[in-house]
Amino acid sequence: MERTHAETALTGSSPACRALTRRSFVRVVGAAAAAASMGALAGCSDAPSAGGQGAADGGAGEGELAQVVVTMTPGSEPAAGFDPLVGWGAGEHVHEPLIQSTLITTDSNLEFTNDLATSWGCSEDGMTWTFTIRDDVRFTDGEPLTAEDVAFTVNGIVSGEAAEADLSMVREAVALDDVTVELRMARPNNALLYTLAVVGIVPAHAYGPDYGAHPVGSGRYMLEQWDRGQQVILRANPDYYGDKPLIDRVVVLFMEEDASLAAAQSGTADVAYTSASLAGSVPAGYDLLVCASVDSRGISLPANPAGGAVTEGGVSYEAGNDVTCDVAVRRALCCGVDRDRLIEHVLDGYGAPAYSVGDGMPWSSEAMRVDTDVAAAEALLDGAGWARGADGVRSRDGVRCAFDLYHAAGDSTRQAIAYDVADQCRDLGIEVTPRGASWDDIYLRQYADPVLWGWGSNSPVELFELTYSEGWGNYAQYRDADVDAALVAAQEQPAIEDSYAYYRAAQWDEATQTGVAPRGAATWLWLANVDHLYFERDGLRVAEQKPHPHGHGWSLVNNIDRWSWA
Repeated sequence: MERTHAETALTGSSPACRALTRRSFVRVVGAAAAAASMGALAGCSDAPSAGGQGAADGGAGEGELAQVVVTMTPGSEPAAGFDPLVGWGAGEHVHEPLIQSTLITTDSNLEFTNDLATSWGCSEDGMTWTFTIRDDVRFTDGEPLTAEDVAFTVNGIVSGEAAEADLSMVREAVALDDVTVELRMARPNNALLYTLAVVGIVPAHAYGPDYGAHPVGSGRYMLEQWDRGQQVILRANPDYYGDKPLIDRVVVLFMEEDASLAAAQSGTADVAYTSASLAGSVPAGYDLLVCASVDSRGISLPANPAGGAVTEGGVSYEAGNDVTCDVAVRRALCCGVDRDRLIEHVLDGYGAPAYSVGDGMPWSSEAMRVDTDVAAAEALLDGAGWARGADGVRSRDGVRCAFDLYHAAGDSTRQAIAYDVADQCRDLGIEVTPRGASWDDIYLRQYADPVLWGWGSNSPVELFELTYSEGWGNYAQYRDADVDAALVAAQEQPAIEDSYAYYRAAQWDEATQTGVAPRGAATWLWLANVDHLYFERDGLRVAEQKPHPHGHGWSLVNNIDRWSWA
C-alpha cells in the first residue's frame, strides 16, 4: 500500500502592475552593471529608478514590462551557472531553481505541494518512491518533459561527483512510462523529499558541458542574460504551464553590502539586502522589509578531551578541548548567555533567540529552549569544581576555564556576536578569546575549538548532520547510540509527519534522559536566528515569504512570480 498526495492547483491574482519600458530597463541595467563592476553605486544617484516609469505613468501601459531589480551578495552568484546537477538550487543556500521545474515544492507553511508531480507515494518499506507527473509540460526549446528527464536528472545527481544536492539515498531512478518515474532507494530516507523540492529537472536531450551558462528549463523564468560577476537577468517563460508570472523580468545584481545600500539610495534597486547595522539608513521612497529566518548563529562545543584526531579525506584534524569537554561547562554556557541582550546589542533587535537549528519547525523540540539563568550557570560550574581565581577566571586541576572562539574574519556581525559572548562569559568566570580567521584556517580547528557557525534550512537534514555520530557537521564529536537510533528512525518513516517525534527524541528523550538538549549533551550554544533585512521600494508588493534559510540570496525570490507593483 502506498501513501499518496492528491494533485494540487496553483492560484493567484493579477493586480495592476507598475512597469518600465524596455528602453528604460536597458538604461537602468546598464548603469547598475557598470556601477557593480566598480564595487559601488555611489556615482549613480541620477540613475532612473527601477519602478519609476510606472509610478510616473500611473501604471503599466501597453508594451511595458513589470520587472524588479534585486541585489544579492556576491556569494549568491552560482559559480557553475544554473545547473541543478552541480549546485543551482541546492547546496549550502537552498532555494527554488526558477528556471527549472521541480517535482514538488513547499508552500509558505512548508507543506509539500505538487509542481510537476500530480501524485506521489512511498512503499511501506520506504524503499520505493513513485511519482506521476503532468503530461502538458514542455521545455523552452519546445520538447516535452517526460519521466525520462526526471530519471536523467536524479541519476545525474546520484552519480555526479560535483553535485551539491544530496540524493545519496537513491540507488537509481527509472522511468516506467512517459509520466511515471520510480526512485529506488539505497536505504529508506524521507529527506529525499526536501531535496526534490529544490532540484530542477533538466532535459536529457539538451544537457551538456555548457548547460549551466545556457540552461533549458520548463520553469517560471528563462535566463536572458548573465554577466559574470555583475548581474543575471531572467524573463518570464511565455509557455509556462502554471499561472502567468506577475513579474515579467527579474534583474539580480551581485554586490557587497555597502554597494547594495548605494543601489537603494540611488534608486537603482527595488529590493536591496542590508544588515542590522545599516537598517536605520532606510532611503527615501523605501521601507524596511523584515523576513523571519531559521538562519541560526550557534557555537559548536567539542565534547571530548584534547588529544584526539579526526581524519577526513586523508587529512588529520586535531580534536577535543579540555574545557568544553566538561558537560557542566557546556550546560552553563547554554543557560548563562543572555540571548535577548545579544540580539539587542549586536542585531539592534532584528532577530530571535535560537535554541536549536530549526526553531519553530515541525521537527524542533521545546526541550531545546532554555531560559537565561546566570545563577544556575554559576551553580553548575561551582558544582563541577571550576573555582574562580584572583583574576576572576575559573580553573580546575590546573586547567583554566578558557577557550578560543573562532569566527569568520570578514563577517562583522559574527565578530560582534563573538565579542558579546566573550563579554557575557567573563561574568561567569569563563575566559573566551575571539579569533577572527579565514575559513581555511577555521576548518583546521573545527573539531578542537568552539566555532561560531551559521546554519539553518527548511528541512531537518542539518539537524541530522549536526547531531548524528557520523554526520558531516558533528563538530562536537558527540556520540550516543540512542540519539543515532532516533535520527535514523526519523528518516526511515514513509510519511514525513511520522518522523517529527523521532527528531524530537534525538534532541531530548524523557524516557532515556538522552539527547543534545541543554540539560543533556549541550553540544551547541545556539544564540540567534538572524532576521533577513531588505530595503523595499514603496509600491512593491513582495509576496508572503517562507522562513528564510541561511544566507541572503535566492530564497527571497522563491515566489517572485507572485510579486506585483501597486
